[in-house]
Amino acid sequence: MKKSKLDIYLLLPIKNFIEKKTSVGLLLIFSALLAMIVANSPLSDAYHSLWKQYIYLGINDFVIKKNLLHWINDGLMSIFFFMIGLELKREILQGELSSFKKSMLPIGAAIGGMIFPALIFFYLNTGLDSVFGWGIPMATDIAFALGILYLLGDRVPFPLKVFLTAIAIVDDLGAVLVIAFFYTSDISIQSLAIAGIFLLILAAANLIGIRNTLFYAVMGIGGLWLAILLSGVHATIAAVLAAFAIPNTKRINTPLFLRKSKLLGYEIQQEFRNRKKNPKEAEENITHTIEKFSSLTEDATPPLQRLEHALHPFVSFVVLPIFAFANAGVSLGETSFDSVISPVMIGVVVGLIFGKFIGVVLFSRLMVWFKIADLPKKVKWKHVYGIGFLAAIGFTMSLFITDLAFENENYMSQAKIGILMASSIAGIIGYFYLRKIGNGS
Repeated sequence: MKKSKLDIYLLLPIKNFIEKKTSVGLLLIFSALLAMIVANSPLSDAYHSLWKQYIYLGINDFVIKKNLLHWINDGLMSIFFFMIGLELKREILQGELSSFKKSMLPIGAAIGGMIFPALIFFYLNTGLDSVFGWGIPMATDIAFALGILYLLGDRVPFPLKVFLTAIAIVDDLGAVLVIAFFYTSDISIQSLAIAGIFLLILAAANLIGIRNTLFYAVMGIGGLWLAILLSGVHATIAAVLAAFAIPNTKRINTPLFLRKSKLLGYEIQQEFRNRKKNPKEAEENITHTIEKFSSLTEDATPPLQRLEHALHPFVSFVVLPIFAFANAGVSLGETSFDSVISPVMIGVVVGLIFGKFIGVVLFSRLMVWFKIADLPKKVKWKHVYGIGFLAAIGFTMSLFITDLAFENENYMSQAKIGILMASSIAGIIGYFYLRKIGNGS
């Protein structure tokens, strides 16, 4: 089939870019750099004022009023957290977290990688009101870290990529729990109770076999998410809870799918052979059979997997870049030398780079030493050291927690500079270190 110029020069390059494992990280880097450039240009005032514009949602007396930045961080990022919840559930049910032996090493490494950065930041900010930002250096950015690892290609063993993915997913769960328990205030018990009712409805729908994704969207967004938003608990928690309610069961099993697929394939072959007698009728029958095959494929795919695959491009190439552009813009002209060497910035940098490395490597060593877990096949300790650095790339989640932890704009700027600096240093060290040691034993 001949490709048009639109396919060759626009659609195919976009498709190839989206399919590359490294594209998300590159796009996030571009979004963050663009935000920094704009925030330090003559457009600085327009950039900062844009996020302070208020958007109203509601009717009559029922109105939710939030500025654009909050709608991005509370609303748009809920889609990101929903996908994180889907990934976490899949890993627990059938992935690297599905068995005790397989899950203990990434769980232990992730816990160590959260505890040490938090302790370092807490120690450096003890006695200051900035101490509340201890959760900022706990996070790992899965898109950035994996993007760098995939840049290395065959230079690193594939199990190492799986190991880092599992660490990052457990790390995301830890960040969600930290947000839920430590960065939530002014709880409305009534709204929380309503949220609980909607969560029970979603869980019951899963149990009785409702697989319609529209139902879960209406109950999850119009019910659970809205109720939690009004309760005072951060709305992204609702997204994770809703994700756990999505069914992971198939309507038809694999053997039945294969049998029906063969029958439909036979029908298409028959119509293709008979197309000379009645081309129009044959083409219509083939199209109809293909539609039945599409419906069959949907029945053989769990809703959880369908949603995860459908959301991934939107989250990766729309949600995260918008979030990065909205949150990474720091005006350096307003930053003094004292703020650069402030406890907040030092706590973030030291916490991410040294805390993550020490925590991930030390806890991994302990898990293997006490024979609780084993290193994945083909993965050596020198590879784990590289993962310790890549885990220090905090970016997305660290920026997100910064917005929750601080109201003081100076603290926010100091933390963001620290996040960008630490993530860049950790990414560069991790990449060149793993590139140098290669895939050898």
